[in-house]
Amino acid sequence: MALDLSDTFVVGISATALFDMTESDGAFQAKFAEDRETAVAEYRAYMLERENEPLADGTGMPLVRSLLGLNRFQAANDRSPLVEVVVMSRNSPETGVRVFNNIRARGLQISRHAFTGGESVVDYLDAFDVDLFLTTNVKDAQRVIDDKVCAAAIVKKPPADRPPLPEDQVRIAFDGDAVLFDDASELVFKFEGIDQFHTNEDSRQDEPLSDGPYAILLRKLSRLQGRLPLMVEFSPVRIAIVTARSSPAEMRVIKTLRHWGVYVNEIFFLGGVEKTAVVKAFKAHIFFDDKDLHLDRAARFIPAGKVPYRSDSLLNDPPDGAEG
Repeated sequence: MALDLSDTFVVGISATALFDMTESDGAFQAKFAEDRETAVAEYRAYMLERENEPLADGTGMPLVRSLLGLNRFQAANDRSPLVEVVVMSRNSPETGVRVFNNIRARGLQISRHAFTGGESVVDYLDAFDVDLFLTTNVKDAQRVIDDKVCAAAIVKKPPADRPPLPEDQVRIAFDGDAVLFDDASELVFKFEGIDQFHTNEDSRQDEPLSDGPYAILLRKLSRLQGRLPLMVEFSPVRIAIVTARSSPAEMRVIKTLRHWGVYVNEIFFLGGVEKTAVVKAFKAHIFFDDKDLHLDRAARFIPAGKVPYRSDSLLNDPPDGAEG
């Protein structure tokens, strides 16, 4: 009988997002552009020589650890896991041994993998029922977003100054427009200005915002909260929305979440205040936003991932100061 993952929160993560493989990946990419065959041979030799050496944690490691920790709540008679993590890599099985060894060394309960020997892993996301795909590969993330396969993010480099994060909770922070919600309101801001944006959002506060690229993911997190043996207010899955919106544009967000039937633990309407201090204080295991302006600052302290716009979005290359 095939395992039913319809109620399981499934994260697909590249090896380069789970571990910090900057040195090996960077050297390979530079040589690959010059001489493909030589680069592949040298990369294979490099990885084989180092397959028993440790790797540093990558940007996605805190989220993966905290999510896998939720499986301690799974009922003994429940055949459907609460959380599954799939490591998805362009490495071959041979060059991937170092990754396998490091997964085992950390005691991570990861049993599913996809190692594709240089091919894109995107074609296999549906096969593994992935809800969230974390990667360092810009083209892969863009393809996932364009094809609406699942939520996807390009992770920033691991934080240089890592504060201690909660070990008994999962804390995820999201931007609003163009991440949880579609980009319609942000387009009003971009082309018509802040005053029209506020007028539009206030007058339409009873009209739910349409789904953005992370809306389905948020609902899946809500279902995960519902499977845990705790009231949602005390759930170890803690969700925050950190948005540059302010009054009078706040009510539409709150009413949209109510319409979706989603519980959010914390929400911050910053009105232009810098987001970094808030997500740092929230102690997010990861923060998702669509703008490098916010992410590059926050990524110095907390794990962060960029949500790409669809390739045909009018938000590509927006002017500085967009609402977000």
